[in-house]
Amino acid sequence: MNDRAKSYRRFFLSVGLTIVAILVMTVTSFALWYRSVTVGGNTFQTGVVSININDGLPVITEEDFLFEPGATIVKEFFIENESTIEVYYRIYFENLDGALQNMQEITLLDGDDVIYNGTAAGLLKENAVISEDPLDIGEKVWLTAVFHLPEDGGNAAQEEAMCFDLCADAVQTRNNPDKLFE
Repeated sequence: MNDRAKSYRRFFLSVGLTIVAILVMTVTSFALWYRSVTVGGNTFQTGVVSININDGLPVITEEDFLFEPGATIVKEFFIENESTIEVYYRIYFENLDGALQNMQEITLLDGDDVIYNGTAAGLLKENAVISEDPLDIGEKVWLTAVFHLPEDGGNAAQEEAMCFDLCADAVQTRNNPDKLFE
């Protein structure tokens, strides 16, 4: 085979491989774009799970959190379902630090219903408050957090502090009757 024939052969091989690569990329792109897959008459749709907790604003600020024994602070906040599907949500404290975590009483209310009552240390991710009812797409639920420092905490409690992040997660309701988040 002469050099010219080898060049033509390499050229057509390169063109063929390029066409195959373009076809593979086109099929892959289409599969990513197409959000549902049909299998034997059943349609499965993918979705996005996303929630908004208080527009990213703190529920309670450091300035609000200057307690003396017997003091109570009440704060309202919301959780909004920005998903493409109904979701369950859970609320918990993360990055909890400070001596007040075992003294500070926290009550979370959904309307008049108490959904949590205990210390801050009792509301960690592993024992989070999980919503009883799902949030519909676009639904917003207003909750109330009541922070109370008991009178029996004494003056020593005034010298203590507590830092935390109030967090919320969501999980789809579909095919999740046990409200599993992991």
